[in-house]
Amino acid sequence: MRIAVASGKGGTGKTTVATSLALAIAADGHSKTLQAGHEDALNPLFLDCDVEEPNAGLFLRPLLDQREEVGILIPEVDYQRCTFCGRCAEVCVWHAIAVVGRKVLIFPELCHGCGSCGLNCPETAIRDVLHVMGTLESGRAGPIAFGHGILNVGEAMAVPIIRQLKAKHSLAPGQGVTILDASPGTSCPVVETMRGADFVLLVTEPTPFGLHDLRLTVQVARDELSLPVGVVINRDGVGDAGVEEYCAAEGIPILMRIPLDRRIAEAISTGKALVEALPEYGPLFLDLYERIVEQLASRQEAR
Repeated sequence: MRIAVASGKGGTGKTTVATSLALAIAADGHSKTLQAGHEDALNPLFLDCDVEEPNAGLFLRPLLDQREEVGILIPEVDYQRCTFCGRCAEVCVWHAIAVVGRKVLIFPELCHGCGSCGLNCPETAIRDVLHVMGTLESGRAGPIAFGHGILNVGEAMAVPIIRQLKAKHSLAPGQGVTILDASPGTSCPVVETMRGADFVLLVTEPTPFGLHDLRLTVQVARDELSLPVGVVINRDGVGDAGVEEYCAAEGIPILMRIPLDRRIAEAISTGKALVEALPEYGPLFLDLYERIVEQLASRQEAR
């Protein structure tokens, strides 16, 4: 099962929920392995897909023992073959290549690595070379398999890094649950993180800003990607009833409520996961996971 955790705005507690959910599932899976004959099916995989500002590792504290540079293939011109006909520039919809006199200019920051220039070159004068855009790191945080991407400073496109992070871990053996921590907002990196998920868990806060951005995220996840969604209300008890009224009207289940609690803020500020600082939340997050399973089962039955 692949659960994407997202939010329309930053600061709603998305990573707090994602990391605590992973820790609760891992703790439950570990306890069950102690029972004779029980096969561990809840050993989770956590992917931090917020490659511009990955911070889940601050709370899970993984031992990262694998690292690789990743990016996209961009064109490189063989001037011994090139006739400067300009065909490559004509087919590039991103305007990432230009022919000026007897010079071919390539702009890596605009290139999407589609390969059209090379495929259409009549002289086969273009070959692909790797343009490094970021790094993938992976390892383990106890029973949790962990991976994150880090976009290089100055790079504009996060999607290729997220796509390769997901591809690297798509065939990880023995993973029963994958949690994907998305970046805030509703832009292309969030869409790529959600793509292929089984369920999208939306973290919001009961304020007008929270409601506004929740609407946008629901539109992307449910209406555009046709994914089932559920809501976690963080800082419950402040703001107004707008989020609850919206969820009721749209038939979106509220799966968990986390009250405004100074202890939670203090724990996060010191780099502690919520379920570590306040163990009483462990069963609540495990219940959240079970509610997600129930939502998916109901959806399957409805089909």
